[in-house]
Amino acid sequence: MTKTYKIEVDCANCAEKMQEAARKTKGVAEATVSFMTQKMKVEFAEGAEEKSVMQEVLKACRKVEPDCEIAL
Repeated sequence: MTKTYKIEVDCANCAEKMQEAARKTKGVAEATVSFMTQKMKVEFAEGAEEKSVMQEVLKACRKVEPDCEIAL
């Protein structure tokens, strides 16, 4: 399953770091973050529970940019 989320990211460099952090999160098969469109596209691993995975993605992204917001 793939879903797209609105995300607040301040710069392209931060977007790249958030993308890498999201990809390393358990339950995420693939993730892309676009600074230009302010969107994050997440492909979930088979059997992953979306809400709990996205909470972990948000935590990982906040390590990169503490004021990060993802519209869950």
